[in-house]
Amino acid sequence: MRIFDSYEQVPSDLQGGVVALGNFDGVHLGHREVISEAKRVAKGLNVPASVLTFTPHPRRFFRPDDNYFELTPGEGKIRSIEDLGVDALFSIKFDEKLAGMDAPEFVAKILAEGLRTKYVVAGYDFVFGKGRQGNLALLKSSGQEFGFGVSVVEAVSPDNKSLPAISSTAIRNHLRAGRLLSACQLLGRPWEIEGEVVKGDQRGREIGFPTANVNPGEYLNPALGVYACWVRVVRENGLDWLPGVVNVGKRPTFRGNSVTVEVHLFDFEEDLYGKTLRVILAKFIRPEIKFDGFDAIRAQIDKDSRVARSILLETTPGSVSKSGEEQ
Repeated sequence: MRIFDSYEQVPSDLQGGVVALGNFDGVHLGHREVISEAKRVAKGLNVPASVLTFTPHPRRFFRPDDNYFELTPGEGKIRSIEDLGVDALFSIKFDEKLAGMDAPEFVAKILAEGLRTKYVVAGYDFVFGKGRQGNLALLKSSGQEFGFGVSVVEAVSPDNKSLPAISSTAIRNHLRAGRLLSACQLLGRPWEIEGEVVKGDQRGREIGFPTANVNPGEYLNPALGVYACWVRVVRENGLDWLPGVVNVGKRPTFRGNSVTVEVHLFDFEEDLYGKTLRVILAKFIRPEIKFDGFDAIRAQIDKDSRVARSILLETTPGSVSKSGEEQ
């Protein structure tokens, strides 16, 4: 998959293709249907299949002071889209210029002139352009004007009919409540946090449980507490998924304010500072609590570790525990 940050000067071999259009935060099962439909149409037309999305997420641009909400910012989103086998990703910078572009101009400049699009596929709720004025009716009429086809993918329902239609909002709500299994049923895969290991206060070593302090960046904050987890070093050949336990929280014992992601890997002693880790949350174990001292923390981490080891014996990095919903 080739990656571009602009819709200008598109290589000729990628022009005239089919474009899946959307924000695609989470690249969940509904998003996959949109991208799969784009690939299907592209195969029939014998043209390339591309994804057009935006960085940062438009909500981050318009409401920069909001709490972190993204399911797959940065590399996680790119990797998830690449796994779907498209030819190109156009991750367009969402800035003041793009925010001020009205819907007809968006179609003319980006889809018609920039990508020379032959066909567009979008989800049922996609809107675009200044003030979110562009809707699917406008997209279809613009397609007739500029000579490209349009398909709309309707809402996708999960296999579990008791769950709502698949959406990024529903997944966020499940994660914030600690309902990993429900979130992952809508995602179609386990949810993970990716970030660089930064230097922490090294209290874990004092306690006897060294931790890797992972910078969570702009990832959504899930339910605060302790999880069984699988961990992998990004772009590290030969290092498979490793079992561990992770605390996602504010460390009330030490009067912390910001959310940290502290991973303890089982039977692992290598230095991870500066490396980027992917941390899959496999099962919620317990909420975050305040302790009276190091002895109490040590005893609880030992208990959490034993619980996590038991959980991870029942699952793999590609699945989550199905031994009941967390909360």
